[in-house]
Amino acid sequence: MHVTHDPTAPEADKIGFDAFLAVDIRVGTIVSAEPFPEARKPAIKLVIDFGPVIGRKRSSAQITEHYSPDTLTGRQVAAVVNFPPRQIGKFLSEVLTLGFADAAGAVVLFAPDKPVPDGSRLF
Repeated sequence: MHVTHDPTAPEADKIGFDAFLAVDIRVGTIVSAEPFPEARKPAIKLVIDFGPVIGRKRSSAQITEHYSPDTLTGRQVAAVVNFPPRQIGKFLSEVLTLGFADAAGAVVLFAPDKPVPDGSRLF
C-alpha cells in the first residue's frame, strides 16, 4: 500500500469494518517534546500520555514546519498505538502520531476539537 499526502490521489481500496477496528487509534496528551536533530528529516521527539491502560509512549513526528517543542506540551493528539515500534536512529518510536498535509505538504496534527479523556479510542 502506498500512502500519499496528495489531496488529489484516488480513494483507497475499500476495507471491511473489522480492518478499521484492527487499527487502534487513541488520543493522548503530549507530556514532553524536544528537538530531534539526529533525524534524517526534521522531527520532534514526543512523549504522549495515553492514560492508565496504554501509558506513556514515545513518537518521532515530522511536524517542525508548524510546531516547536515549546508549544506542544499539554496538547492532545491522536496516534496509532498498535503498530510495532520503529527504530529511528537511536530513538525508538512506539506510536504513529497522526496528521494531515497542508497545501505545501507540511504536517498538521490531528486532534479532537474538545478535550477528551486520554486513552479514548477513535470510532
